[in-house]
Amino acid sequence: MQKKIPMRQCLGCREMKPKKELIRVVRAPDGLVSLDFKGKSPGRGAYVCKSADCLKKAVRSKALSRALETAIPDEVMAALQGQMEEDHG
Repeated sequence: MQKKIPMRQCLGCREMKPKKELIRVVRAPDGLVSLDFKGKSPGRGAYVCKSADCLKKAVRSKALSRALETAIPDEVMAALQGQMEEDHG
């Protein structure tokens, strides 16, 4: 029997994709928002594709703020976008 592949929805393009193809944005228990490339960090997570466009769409539609149940400060957003470009061009 084939192993079940966990699927998650990208908050930017709204497409269901295998969890491994997405980047997890996590709000840690202390309230810090960051990108979680391993998918193992503790806290509330939301998923976006490995593209800066999907991250921008998720922010513009406020889907990321709703999913993480917190307002995302501009400096954190800039850091997330910088981290995304740095790690995944």
